[in-house]
Amino acid sequence: MKIENLIQGYFLERPNRFTVRFLYHDTKEDLAHLKDPGRLKELLQPNVKLLLRKVPENPKRKTNFDVIAVFKDNMWVLINSGFHSDLAANLIESTLVDEFKDYSIEKREYTFGKSRLDFLLTSKNRYMLVEVKGCTLVKNHHALFPDAPTARGKRHLEELIEGKKQGFDSTVLFLIMKEDASYFSPNYTTDPDFSKTLKQSYENGVNIVPYVFKTSLKNNSLNIQPLKRLKIEFK
Repeated sequence: MKIENLIQGYFLERPNRFTVRFLYHDTKEDLAHLKDPGRLKELLQPNVKLLLRKVPENPKRKTNFDVIAVFKDNMWVLINSGFHSDLAANLIESTLVDEFKDYSIEKREYTFGKSRLDFLLTSKNRYMLVEVKGCTLVKNHHALFPDAPTARGKRHLEELIEGKKQGFDSTVLFLIMKEDASYFSPNYTTDPDFSKTLKQSYENGVNIVPYVFKTSLKNNSLNIQPLKRLKIEFK
């Protein structure tokens, strides 16, 4: 995937969950929309470099830019969840993940139970439910999810378990956006309920696929490519 027409800026503050104030062209300040529900405390530090993209004028919007990525540990980290669906679709349609082989995308944003899951896949007479989660928190080479409590994420896992009971194949796909990760673990400290439910999902036959992506910046375009699958560590 390539994200084009980007500018660089510097993070100043996060006035609220979905807004970032940033500096660009040395003296100009502006606001940008942040499409990521996480805390991102390890990433959004004062004066850290950002990649942003200007959006078409829209009277309904309060900001003229979207935040795309942040520079951390000598790499660009995607922090815009608006690209997760396409990244996941590319991975599903590749031959890199055994669980997705022979499956094709039937529908995006598929309603199941009380939730809207990211994908419904089909393969002959079988179906697979897929939920996608973006992971940006990496400590000591361990990718951890979530970085903030997520009751919604726990509910998605419960839906995947229920789908498995009803005869669907079920998968939760973690898109890990820092290439220095070597292992994946649920974040027991931040959200023990989600972590416990993720282990229950695994024990009930739900596929858990943590996949790392690498990024490179060239000519104001961010290239994002799949790198490797990680092992999972549970307590």
